Amino acid sequence: MALAGSLPSVLSGASIIFFFFSIASLPLTCSSLSTVSISHTSNYTIICALIPSSNSLSYLNCTSSPNWVSIPISLPGIPLLAVAGGEGFVCAHTLPGISSSNASIRCWRFTNDGTVLAFRRGRDGTDLTSKRIYSGPALDELAAGATHLCGVVTGTSRLQCWQWPTFDVPDLLNLSRIAVGGDFVCGLSRNGNVQCLGLDREIIAISPRGNYSAVAAGLPHACSISLNGMLQCWGPGGRSPPSGEFQALASGGNRSCALRLNGTAVCWAEDFRLPEGLRRDEFVAILGQGGVFCGVFAYNYSLVCWGSKILASDNNNSYYRVFDRVLPGTCRITACPCSSLPDSESLCSAGAICMPCPPVKEPLQPTTTSGSGRRRLSRANLAFLVVGAVGSTVALVIAAYFLILRFCLGKSCSRVHDSGRLEGEAPPAGSTRSRYGTLGPLERLEEFPLHVLAEVTGGFSEDHLVGSGGFGSVYRARLPDGRDVAIKRAESGSRQEKDHAFVSELAQLSRVNHKNLVQLLGFCDEEPERVLVYEFMANGTLHEHLHKLEWSPLMEWTPRMKVALDAARGIEYLHTYAVPPVIHRDIKSSNILLNEEWTAKVADFGLSLKGPGEDEERSHLSMRAAGTIGYIDPEYFRRQVLTSKSDVYSFGVLLLELLTGRKAIHRIDADGGGPPRNVVDYAIPYIVSDNIHRVLDPRVPPPTPYEIEAVAYVGYLAADCVRLEGLQRPSMPEIVAGLERALAVCLAVPPISPSSMSVSSP
Repeated sequence: MALAGSLPSVLSGASIIFFFFSIASLPLTCSSLSTVSISHTSNYTIICALIPSSNSLSYLNCTSSPNWVSIPISLPGIPLLAVAGGEGFVCAHTLPGISSSNASIRCWRFTNDGTVLAFRRGRDGTDLTSKRIYSGPALDELAAGATHLCGVVTGTSRLQCWQWPTFDVPDLLNLSRIAVGGDFVCGLSRNGNVQCLGLDREIIAISPRGNYSAVAAGLPHACSISLNGMLQCWGPGGRSPPSGEFQALASGGNRSCALRLNGTAVCWAEDFRLPEGLRRDEFVAILGQGGVFCGVFAYNYSLVCWGSKILASDNNNSYYRVFDRVLPGTCRITACPCSSLPDSESLCSAGAICMPCPPVKEPLQPTTTSGSGRRRLSRANLAFLVVGAVGSTVALVIAAYFLILRFCLGKSCSRVHDSGRLEGEAPPAGSTRSRYGTLGPLERLEEFPLHVLAEVTGGFSEDHLVGSGGFGSVYRARLPDGRDVAIKRAESGSRQEKDHAFVSELAQLSRVNHKNLVQLLGFCDEEPERVLVYEFMANGTLHEHLHKLEWSPLMEWTPRMKVALDAARGIEYLHTYAVPPVIHRDIKSSNILLNEEWTAKVADFGLSLKGPGEDEERSHLSMRAAGTIGYIDPEYFRRQVLTSKSDVYSFGVLLLELLTGRKAIHRIDADGGGPPRNVVDYAIPYIVSDNIHRVLDPRVPPPTPYEIEAVAYVGYLAADCVRLEGLQRPSMPEIVAGLERALAVCLAVPPISPSSMSVSSP
């Protein structure tokens, strides 16, 4: 059953005139402008769509699961062209209206109960308003990822992005269509080539070559449609797409859907398929965000969504008809270059909705021709071709052999010292690389002589000692080349225990490289010592700043949000991008280190384990539970089953530490008395009852109105992370997206009110 929203007031004739002039200037190329958006908070999914109206221009209506309460959004006098949404926000592309001579992008944010929350409120607290993040020429393209929003300015092919402070958009781009993923944006150039930009180097490095007609971006993968209609996907979440010819596609979190040429849909991912009741239906548009997908039916332009249990309707279908009638595309006042959607004139105040022109297919490679006619190669000719190729190859190999032999006779076949060993040749017996050579790319690590490390630490004296852990003691030192390093020396425990921790950390850190992971510089393995050498983190551990120091720059909410995001990005890399994936198993505040620029990095991989690879069992690893009391996942402890969601639980405890200033296990009384209590049991009841202010760290000044919203959101995120069932916890990419949103709110600049400005008299 569809939801009926209240219609806004009829727009004036002047507004419609502005609308005519605005859309008449828009190009007729097929674009990424969408009239439907999907947004998520930690608990809800919000679907927004432009709704056609017989007596006015289209208006924006939103509704949230699971209660499906209508949330109409109106901008009187301002025509709406398109919408885009992501984690907790929806943005509308507006055209010049009676109150503005420029097109703009206006955004609203959502609270966790699914209702609209503006960036600003009036003085009485009831005037909900939008935030304008762009004003200028209209856009050909508008697309959103989890936290980022990008567009292409009409007539310029210039990419512009918002809510993405770490991304420097190149000046010279020539894009026609765009799609925004987790930390990257992909676009089609005017000649159909795929260009991917941003911070996700893996997606960018493996972008396909060729000519394409459509592109979609998800988390963490992207897909495209070739000019011949074939699907191609790349990135960690890009599983093998189905075969056939397709006209449109959408990507979300590790899943994708596409429309065939006849309008029917297909979806693919592990344990994700199109609901049975929708497999014969035809669609004119499709959209994905996170785990949810929506499509517009071709026969009546109603909107149906699927992909999440909360979208299941009362008749036990695994989908939900959200709106009875939506605008299936953007209205154009000028003639369509190919054709228009049936009956679309009745949906638009003027003009119609254009259908995309079919792409010009790539020509097939011609067969061999002779004279005026074509003929295939005969079997005899093919046989001669094969024999000739093989014979030529053999001759080249023989010639190369004699050249090498002659060279060796004259030069004694000597090799450069560091050129690497030949295939199958064993390294020198007893060397570290012979024992640990299979652990990873040890070639990029430096092997330090023990006497050098002993010299720079004063014989591992207490004057250089800065800490200790399960593996051993940590010393600060300066190498002869001037580098400040942290030297971790195994001292306690049995030889077997030392070797296990040493090999585990060496194995994991030799494979990974990320700005939010402590960098391993080298090692020393000379009997009886096991030593690891790291970059030095000048500002110590997060545990010290939360629980030991009387004052710290982290006694403010915004720096704490940044530290949480840095740590989450490091863990996300381990879970999602490391090959093979890594499960840390000991996420805690004392393993989050801070460098001199206050960037947080994850450290101490002594307990970490290689996660299941693509060809291995993906569900879990069974083993004895290990970790730190207070941070250990209770499901892992109970079932002896390890998954990446065990790290998520530990990270949830870390978030609660940042919010409350309490240790994972602490005493009830402020003076340290009373029985011990877990921070989860202490904080979660207040968070879920919307009383987070009662458990916030009293040493940090009360949050500003901007900060309290971010702090509350992080509280809900922490509550999701420490759910008892691992399947109900978010993934690290979802956590990163949420923390990026929270930090963006903390960094928002409050508007200057007229009352706060003073004018001096002459």
